[in-house]
Amino acid sequence: MGNASWKLLQLVLGLTAFFVLHGCGGKDDPPAAATRSSTPIAAFEVRTEDLSRPLNVAAPVQPSALINLAARTAGTVQEVLYEEGDRVPRGQLLARLDVAEASAELDRAEAELASAVLDYERAVELQRRGVATQLEFQTARVAKEVAESHKALWESRVSYGRIEAPQDSMIIARHIEPGEAVQTQDTLFELANMERLVLRLGMSELDVVHLEPGQAMPLTFDALPEVTLEGRVRRIFPAAQGTSRLITVEIELPQSAWEQGVKPGFLARIDTTIDRRPDTLVVPAAAIGSSEQGHYVYAIKDDRLQRRQIETGISRSRWTEVLNGVEPGEMILASNPIDMADDQAVRVVTTHE
Repeated sequence: MGNASWKLLQLVLGLTAFFVLHGCGGKDDPPAAATRSSTPIAAFEVRTEDLSRPLNVAAPVQPSALINLAARTAGTVQEVLYEEGDRVPRGQLLARLDVAEASAELDRAEAELASAVLDYERAVELQRRGVATQLEFQTARVAKEVAESHKALWESRVSYGRIEAPQDSMIIARHIEPGEAVQTQDTLFELANMERLVLRLGMSELDVVHLEPGQAMPLTFDALPEVTLEGRVRRIFPAAQGTSRLITVEIELPQSAWEQGVKPGFLARIDTTIDRRPDTLVVPAAAIGSSEQGHYVYAIKDDRLQRRQIETGISRSRWTEVLNGVEPGEMILASNPIDMADDQAVRVVTTHE
């Protein structure tokens, strides 16, 4: 082969190789092109979750009513009959104050009343005979009534020396000793009814709206880990506290609480759920978009997005309840719906739990 023929052959082979190589690589393979044109996304499989509202609160146990038994008269303590921890029935004498001065006044009032009664009876008889005037009769009657009121007054003052239990209760504090001088309104004893123990809890309005009187509440106690009791909502206070915005809820313990070792001051805990919603269809709150038509999510079908209008319910934590629009098991866009469009090509690169 001549030199010119050899050069011609090299030129033909080079051009052939050039067109073959560039013809084969001029276009992407269809799968590779589709991959580059789709948007990578995170998906979520629609499912049910427990959206019940947790309630975790604690407060010290206290008597439903704490009575500060105060002195109704000044005097010296003569005798104290009971001390802390003693149970006393209603009307039980707890202590005596020296009321000798009041007793002397009562004796004088009784003598004055006896004299006034005699004068009144004499006036009645004289009026019957027509001897006494109407004025004399009325004067005797008024004098008797005044003497009766004086006697009642000093009887009350003498009775103030008897310090009695106003109801069945337990003495939880005693502030007097024999020989001490007390003044009117000084606290002598603190009494409590141990058969009605309560908790008073400050709760958020978001919790209170799910409570009602009579509702059962499980109670545990730090000091008595083996004891679990069932309390009940006794009352819900009508207004929130000024600065904290918390509403007081009173939980009544069962009457057996004292016998089981529960005492005022013990810390009680409530760990339960309210507004129970155990099998609620949910999607992540971040998956929901909003428009003039309402809420929507993007379902994933054949690697493309389908916009779905949905009706939502409550939102708790990162979940939002879906009332209709999607079904359990469907795959949806997990977040950032505002950045996507209907019928957009996508590929799932991760799945959110």
